[in-house]
Amino acid sequence: MAAAGRRVLSHPTLLSATRPGVNRGLSLLSPVPKDTRTTPVRDRVAGGQVRGEWIHQRSGLGGGIPTPASGASIVYYLHGSGYVICSPRTHRGLVARLTRHAGIGSFSLDYRMGPEYRWPSAGDDTIRGYRWLLQQGFDARQIIVAGDSAGGHLAMDLLASNHAAGVPQPRALALFSPLYDPTFQLAFDLEGRGVRDPIIDVTGARSFLGLYTGGADPDHPRMRVQLTPDMDLPPTLIQVGSREIMADDARTIHRLLLAAGGTSELQEWRGQGHVFQMFPYFTPESQRAVREAADFIAAHSIRDRRS
Repeated sequence: MAAAGRRVLSHPTLLSATRPGVNRGLSLLSPVPKDTRTTPVRDRVAGGQVRGEWIHQRSGLGGGIPTPASGASIVYYLHGSGYVICSPRTHRGLVARLTRHAGIGSFSLDYRMGPEYRWPSAGDDTIRGYRWLLQQGFDARQIIVAGDSAGGHLAMDLLASNHAAGVPQPRALALFSPLYDPTFQLAFDLEGRGVRDPIIDVTGARSFLGLYTGGADPDHPRMRVQLTPDMDLPPTLIQVGSREIMADDARTIHRLLLAAGGTSELQEWRGQGHVFQMFPYFTPESQRAVREAADFIAAHSIRDRRS
């Protein structure tokens, strides 16, 4: 991955050309449960467009496209992978397994990525998507935000934006291997102490991320998000693999949440790498971690009043 990252950094068009094949391969490694249904969304709104997909079951608990009228909770999912690859399709299996266990539906955001789009396009799309859900009639107390890797960074940006704009915060937050430091210095320092991630390489990952962040100031408050005690912070679950290079990013977010007066549970899964929850074929811990995250989501969910 390090060599691939250096090549695409020199030739960003190579990434654009190879992204579909990479995404197809990742989709095969993260199977979608039977009876999963998706409904695409393309909605023009003030300031841009909201793209993504509803992920739901045909029938039963969590069945049908979620509606505000049901009063039930939904997951607003923010996929990861360095702001340059992946999509709702690559993460469809993970999101479907997560929400199926929790018994609710979800909206998975398709945000803009590099190298075609630069920072803060993805963050702007995330904020727009959240407010679109509110405009559809969903109450913030119905929304549980979940995300992995770069999606965790987007979730933190969303919390800070909501606070600044006086927008109500989501009911809860569930993060898998979240990114905090977009310079990747925390990851480099961890690798320097001997940590070797079985899934990603720090040099290649930082190269990928640079295709999106470009020359953005790493200390900008939307790059290195800060949390303060005056924020209304949702209860949070963070899962991270003990062998991954972004483990200190997860620990930093956990500490920031606690220092700002929030509640946070940090689970470190022994022997696991980056976003291991996505790959049930690779390790049995993947399925167990997803179930625990689903239990957390279910514990903070409002059930469908019609069921």
